[in-house]
Amino acid sequence: MKSILIVPEVDDLIRRALEEDIGRGDITTQAVIPAGRKGRAIIVTRDECVAAGLPIAQAVFHKVDPDLQCRFLVEDGTQVAAHTMLLEIEGSVAQILSAERTALNFMQRLTGIASLTRQFVDKVAPYGVLILDTRKTTPTLRSLEKYAVRCGGGTNHRMGLFDMVLIKDNHRRFWQEAGIRDLCGAVQVAREKFPGMPVEVEVESEEELLDAVRGGPEWIMLDNMKTDQMRRCVELCAKRCKLEASGGVTLTTVADIAATGVDAISIGGLTHSAPAADLSLELL
Repeated sequence: MKSILIVPEVDDLIRRALEEDIGRGDITTQAVIPAGRKGRAIIVTRDECVAAGLPIAQAVFHKVDPDLQCRFLVEDGTQVAAHTMLLEIEGSVAQILSAERTALNFMQRLTGIASLTRQFVDKVAPYGVLILDTRKTTPTLRSLEKYAVRCGGGTNHRMGLFDMVLIKDNHRRFWQEAGIRDLCGAVQVAREKFPGMPVEVEVESEEELLDAVRGGPEWIMLDNMKTDQMRRCVELCAKRCKLEASGGVTLTTVADIAATGVDAISIGGLTHSAPAADLSLELL
């Protein structure tokens, strides 16, 4: 089972999500469901998808009622057909219904991301290219959404501004306006200030690539380049560092980009544009 630790930040996120939904109490359930009624429910898919978020859903149910019993019927990261049962919950019917929407909201979001990621991963499989996510995530949900990318077979890029130096266009513009034009120098300064941290530089031309590669970064990002230009950059780089393609990547174009010889392709849409999966909870 792929898993994500329910660390304090995630536990607090679940608590706040439940407070948002339940508020002063689930008045509909209180009105029509006997307090002592026991039952069993399943979470089921309506479409083909890649399951993700089962441990989060389990944590939601346990937060509402620690006595609820949850049983995983598939593993996170498993591609499943429509109408597949994912999770079984047993115990108080009232508590199951009170937790239902919050559990589904988390699972639908994460399963949607995992499913979209798997589509991109499958497209580039013949080329051995990594599919990377970005920082274009829902505020406070980054660790969960990046977990879902891993469930879909993708690879996490940096988690935040703290674990990699990434010199992008606005950094470059300021650097150049300060009177220092070469990107090689920017890489060297970053190395001096943060030794041991990986360094990546975004470039928009072959000239900028040749400048940046002299500094010895771990990665160079090819920003919004045409595929012919990417191929030339792959040749010019000659494996002196890893190359990441970025900008406007779609399921239609990703295979052509992978065929240029780049090492990775980053796609913000994995997290900012993934449609939610269609899941439902059914009482049995």
